[in-house]
Amino acid sequence: MDAKVQRWVQRSGWDRAVDEYETFWRDQLRPAHQAVLGAADLAAGERVIDIACGTGMVTLPAARAVGPSGLVLATDLSPRMLDDVARRATEEGLDNVEVRHVAAEDLGPVGSFDVALCSLGLMYVPAPAVAMQELARVLRPDGRAVVAVWGERHRCGWAGVFPIVEARVTSDVCPMFFALGAPGALVGLAERVGLVDIEDHRVETELVYADDSAAIGAAFLGGPVALAHSRFDELTRTSAYDDYLHSIAPFHDGAGYRIPGEFVIVSGRIPAVGRDLQPTNHQHHNQQGALT
Repeated sequence: MDAKVQRWVQRSGWDRAVDEYETFWRDQLRPAHQAVLGAADLAAGERVIDIACGTGMVTLPAARAVGPSGLVLATDLSPRMLDDVARRATEEGLDNVEVRHVAAEDLGPVGSFDVALCSLGLMYVPAPAVAMQELARVLRPDGRAVVAVWGERHRCGWAGVFPIVEARVTSDVCPMFFALGAPGALVGLAERVGLVDIEDHRVETELVYADDSAAIGAAFLGGPVALAHSRFDELTRTSAYDDYLHSIAPFHDGAGYRIPGEFVIVSGRIPAVGRDLQPTNHQHHNQQGALT
């Protein structure tokens, strides 16, 4: 897919999904967001950029962590997502949150940050290597980065939604969604942009849905295929729902579902004495977080 088309699809899709995103995904994504914030170890007064921030599930906790003397800049392609972040920040009385409508591959003159975060956004970017380079560019020397993506396709039980949608609307499906979840892929990007002291670990999780309606809502209304779904007629919608429910049938739990998932979390920092140092050997974690 052409990069401009993919960005348009992502922007339009997430603008459409924003009203359903928190409902269907806040609880399901919490393990990844908590892992990102834990690895970031934010301190009062720090300047943070949250790239591809969505509705602010990481932005707002980060703003609370850095406090009034700190700052969190939330960036995203979706204007409606950013409006939601700004609204939520205002409702919580967080005056240290700013939002900016920019692509992850071109953050522009945003200044220098102590910490850069990107939680479950890099998979959607047409050029992840460019986005990682931008993330590194806006960090000060010794600045920290934490990035999370979905893991391997075969470990994510909901992955069937992509071929199901692709069979019906071929141009609206993110083409390389699970590529960065492959072993070593995200670490490799971090090394190439000059991060050092790299650590990575995988987090196993379950997406818990109470019934068919909740599972369908998450897959089709509140996620990355929302734009494609909006183009389905009633017959197409019904057949897609049936195919998706069949794909997750092995994960039935009573009337609902417990669908397996996996996140990859990678952290590192910019060298304190210059960005031309060679990366050190990174550390691997198992799914409990222990060093191996």
